Amino acid sequence: MPWKRRASSGRDCTGALNIADLREVARRRVPGFAFEYVEGGAEDEATLRRNREAFSALRFVPQTLIDTSGRSLGTSVFGRPCAAPLAIAPTGLNGMLHPDGDIGLARAAAAFGIPYTLSTLSTTRLEDVAAKAGGRLWMQLYIMKNRAIAEDIMARAAAAGYEALVFTSDANVFGCREWDKRNYARPGKLRGAAILDSMRHPHWLIEVLLRQGIPQFHNIKAFLPPGAASAVGGSTIIPQMFEPTITWADIEWVRRYWPGKLLLKGVLNVDDARRAVEAGCDGIVLTNHGGRQLDHCVAAIEVLGEIAAAVGSRLTIIIDSGFRRGSDIAKALALGAHTVMIGRAALYGLAANGERGVRLALDMLAVELDRVLGQLGCRSVADLRPSLLR
Repeated sequence: MPWKRRASSGRDCTGALNIADLREVARRRVPGFAFEYVEGGAEDEATLRRNREAFSALRFVPQTLIDTSGRSLGTSVFGRPCAAPLAIAPTGLNGMLHPDGDIGLARAAAAFGIPYTLSTLSTTRLEDVAAKAGGRLWMQLYIMKNRAIAEDIMARAAAAGYEALVFTSDANVFGCREWDKRNYARPGKLRGAAILDSMRHPHWLIEVLLRQGIPQFHNIKAFLPPGAASAVGGSTIIPQMFEPTITWADIEWVRRYWPGKLLLKGVLNVDDARRAVEAGCDGIVLTNHGGRQLDHCVAAIEVLGEIAAAVGSRLTIIIDSGFRRGSDIAKALALGAHTVMIGRAALYGLAANGERGVRLALDMLAVELDRVLGQLGCRSVADLRPSLLR
């Protein structure tokens, strides 16, 4: 079903009018350590800042005297209709923000008519998301030292009806997120100040900790040692499960187990994009992991144009990292992206007001994108093109 502007689009019970407002609501509603887990970038956070600066450097060149009534955000991804050129990106530990966590995100995506991507490190079993949320589901995959984990995830996701597998290639050498480290006296043990701050958020304590208990890494729980499945205990174990041995040969390995669509997430240069085509990928995700991995890295939007020119007719191009406005989405589509993945913007909604907050975040972005289309003289997202940008 195509997206339609709701009569109540805009402010809701959170008082938020845009994604920045939702961010402030989220910041107040969850403890600092949880919010900083969402917010934090790597090292000096130069990549985190560059993601936003790169959007600001692009300016629109509108066309005029064009009838833009009856505008449409509708598009298609992998031959299936989407209400808007959006998908929700994979993010882990969502149960730390709200008890609904992954299911709230997935339900919001299903109601909106876009795909939702579940993380390997989610706090909800992939089967439960499929049963309780439905909609178009994609599964994100990390390949770890124990290859049986990836085999298990792929088999279960295929059986549960997940449409696509999103193979993440840019995180097997973990980034250094110093905000997270400052909150812990040692791995898995919060500092006293962080504990006191958590006590100042009674609603979060009741809804998140007392209602559900400490979130668990349910998708990989069977492969973790005793006590390591919790978000606290697992924080010390899981980084040790990764190693930088994945190569292009692993695309072929994944293809032996995965029957559906395959996306490679972590592409930032033309040669890798061409190689993804040759390896048989159905799509790529241009990303710098939201500024959480390599610091002083290019923003995905900066390399989008050249990658789209090289391979845009041969596979689906998806992009994430730094999207906060409908105008950001319009710029990416104009430069050749087929779909935009939304990460932190959706999490702000989740932390602010659960599933309703996620729906509000998506609607905010859609309203803004629809308005930008009209102001640029475009009737649909298909009308966006590079000539509309400087």
